[in-house]
Amino acid sequence: MNEALKEIPQRILNLAVGALAQANTHAVYFDPGNEHWEHICVLNTAHAGELFLKAIIAREHPLLIFKDVFGLDDNSGSLLDIETLVRRGRTHDFERLPQILWATTGTRLPNPKCFEQLRQARNSIQHFCAPEQRDFRRLSLEFIYTIIDPLIADAFDLCAIEYHEDHSVSYDYVVGALLRSELKFTVPGDFTVTEIDMSKELEGASSVYRNWVRQQMKRVGRIDLIS
Repeated sequence: MNEALKEIPQRILNLAVGALAQANTHAVYFDPGNEHWEHICVLNTAHAGELFLKAIIAREHPLLIFKDVFGLDDNSGSLLDIETLVRRGRTHDFERLPQILWATTGTRLPNPKCFEQLRQARNSIQHFCAPEQRDFRRLSLEFIYTIIDPLIADAFDLCAIEYHEDHSVSYDYVVGALLRSELKFTVPGDFTVTEIDMSKELEGASSVYRNWVRQQMKRVGRIDLIS
């Protein structure tokens, strides 16, 4: 195998991280003039999910993300290279990736119901118009933190909250949105927030979720953040 093909998982991962940063930002932040972010966050989230799934699958073998391996042969006689893959390759469709993930890694996709809901919303927004009466920000955050976050924590030791496009602060506002939505997230060992009051963000949360947050803060030695 061409050694350059071994770079494919990392190259996909680099793009996925960028898509995740946009997805987090568009799902969390809302300012006048950015009303379209409510819909764009669905596209960003689906894009991030697709790329992360392909990166995980490609770690098993780079060619597993392609539909038709036979179609990659251009009869040149040389080793298959990335340029040929870009020109001739057709990767698996988004909706098929959960099955490909399971077949290649043995991992079942977390929260398949959310995956299907976001897939349908993505198709509507990308090809026609947004469905009515849906909280697309909430749906996007659910997809990121019940599907993407646990997968990339396990596969790449990444924490989804750390990727966003507000470079003036840390992940504080992302965390605030998750606390208000009662969504669990991977907590990094050096976790800290300075722009939000976690106790206030948790005021309407269930006791079960509050206990989960307390356990996580205790684990990283930051119980003071909710005291």
